[in-house]
Amino acid sequence: MTTRSVDPTICRRLINAGVHPLLARLWAARGISDPAHAHQTWSAMIPPQQLTHATHAAALLADAIAARKRMLVVADYDCDGATACAVALQALRRMGATVDFLVPDRFETGYGLSPAVVELAVHHPGGRPDLLITVDNGIASVEGVEAARAAGMDVIITDHHLPGDTLPRALAIVNPNQPGCGFPSKHLAGVGVIFYLMLALRAELRRRGAFADDGPRLDDLCDLVALGTVADVVRLDANNRLLVAQGLQRIRKGRMQAGVRALFAVAGRDPRNATAFDLGFALAPRLNAAGRLADMSLGIHCLLTENPDEAAALARQLDTINQERRGIELAMREEALSVLATEAPARAASVCVYRPEWHQGVVGLVASRLKDTYWRPALAFARCDDGTLRGSGRSVPDVHLRDALDLVSKRHPGMILKFGGHAMAAGLTLPEAAYPQFVDTFDAAVRELSGTDRFEPVIQTDGSLEADFATIEVAGLLQQQVWGAGFPAPVFRDTFTVLHQRVLKGKHLKLFLQRGAQRFDAIWFNRNENLPEHTELAYRLDRNEWNGRVTVQLVVEHALPA
Repeated sequence: MTTRSVDPTICRRLINAGVHPLLARLWAARGISDPAHAHQTWSAMIPPQQLTHATHAAALLADAIAARKRMLVVADYDCDGATACAVALQALRRMGATVDFLVPDRFETGYGLSPAVVELAVHHPGGRPDLLITVDNGIASVEGVEAARAAGMDVIITDHHLPGDTLPRALAIVNPNQPGCGFPSKHLAGVGVIFYLMLALRAELRRRGAFADDGPRLDDLCDLVALGTVADVVRLDANNRLLVAQGLQRIRKGRMQAGVRALFAVAGRDPRNATAFDLGFALAPRLNAAGRLADMSLGIHCLLTENPDEAAALARQLDTINQERRGIELAMREEALSVLATEAPARAASVCVYRPEWHQGVVGLVASRLKDTYWRPALAFARCDDGTLRGSGRSVPDVHLRDALDLVSKRHPGMILKFGGHAMAAGLTLPEAAYPQFVDTFDAAVRELSGTDRFEPVIQTDGSLEADFATIEVAGLLQQQVWGAGFPAPVFRDTFTVLHQRVLKGKHLKLFLQRGAQRFDAIWFNRNENLPEHTELAYRLDRNEWNGRVTVQLVVEHALPA
C-alpha cells in the first residue's frame, strides 16, 4: 500500500477558499490546485467552440434542418452509445429535425458504421436518410463512410475513440482525440461529444434567429450525459466531473428522464441519494445487458420514452436480460478460471482464453474478471457464425491495450482482421487458425511495450482518516462528491483492533473494530477469511442505512498485518 502525497501549500489554499479540510486534502492529492477547478457549475464548462469542427458540424446540421433533410443517428450498443443516441434524438427533435436512429447488432453487423450498417440505413423503415450522424463511433469507419457516400448519404462523425492512420472522408468529424484538436479535455465520452455538438447547434440556430426565445433547454439531458460518462469509465477530469455533477444534481432533485427513474427503481436504488457508483454499477449494467445479449434499441427506447409506465416496463425487461447476463457471465468466468488453473500458461505477461461456445456479448466481462484476478492484460474470445473469433480485452495501467494490438497487427499483417479501442479496453477479430500464434505474439507485444512480464497492483490510499472526520456527516459529504476513473474515491489507511468478526452468507466478512476510543462497524465484501486481532486496513468511509437508522460503516478493501 502507498499513500498519496499532498502539497500542504495547495491544501491550505483550498481550505482558505472555503473547502472542507478533508476534501481539501483529498482534492490536492488528486491534482486540484486551484479552487476554481473544483467549481461544478455550467459557467466553468469548456466552451463548445473549442471542440474542433463542432461549429462547422453545427452549421451543417442547421442547414439540414432548414432543408428538412432526413437524418439518422447511428449509435453504438453500449451504455455510452445508448445515452449518446438519446441525447442526439431528444435535442435534434426539439430543434426541428426529422431524425430517427439505428443501432448496429453486435452479432450481425459488428461495431460502428460498417458497409453492412450503411446497407441497413439505405433500407431504413422511415425512408432513406440524407444524413447519417454517428455517436460514440465512426472515427475508424473509413469503408463505411465511403459506402454511405456511394449511396448518396452524407456523414457527420461524433466520436471519442482514438483514430487510426486514415480518417474517414466525412463532412465533419467532431472528436477531441482527432489530430490537431486542441480541446483541453481529451476524455469526453461519446455522450459528452454529442452533447457538446447539440450545444453548438443551438448556438448556431440562435445566431440564425430560428427561435422566438433562447431555444430549447438542453441541461435537462445532463442525467443522460452523466450516466454515459460514468458508464464508459473515461477519466473524470474537471470538465467530466462537472458534467457528472450536474447530472447527479438533477437526479437527486427528481428531475430526470422517465427511463432513468425506472432504472433506479428496478435496481432498488434511491435517486435522492444518487452517486456515480449507482450510475456505473446499477444502471449501466442493465442498459449494457441489452447490447450484450439482445438489442440495444430496447435500452434506447427506455431512455427516450416520456411515458412512466412504458419506461417501467422497458426497465423491467432490461433487468431480466441483465439477470440472464449475470448467469452466463458467471458460468463463463468459472470455466475460464478452471481452464487457466489446469492449463496455466508459462507466459506471465498476459492471459488469453477461448471457448468456441462462449457468448460473444459477454467475453469482455470475462476478460475484465480475469484481468482483476491475475492482474495482467486479459483477452477472452468466442466463435462467430462466420468462423472468425471475436475477442474483447481489458488491461492494467502498465499496458496500453490498443497499442499492444497495433504492434501485433504491424508485426504480423493479416493476423488480426480488425481491432479498435483504447488503453484499458479493446476488441478484435481473428481467423480461428491464427489464435495459437496470436496468443504468443500478443504476449510478446505486452512484454515489449511494458518492459516486464509481471505486474503488481498498487493500492493507493489517502493515509489516516482523522478521528474528528470519521462521522456520518463527513461520510455523506464524501458520498455527494463525484469520484471515478482518474479521480478515485478516497481510501483511508489505519490500524485497528478486531473486537468481533463473522462471515455473512458464506462470503462477506462482517467486522466490529476499534481505533483509539472509536468503535466501528465494518464489512469486507467477498472475503470469507478472518483477520488477525491487530490489523492495518485500507477502507472507505460509508453511510449504512438500515431500518431508517443511519450509521457510519467502513468498507474494507485490503488488509496487512499490523
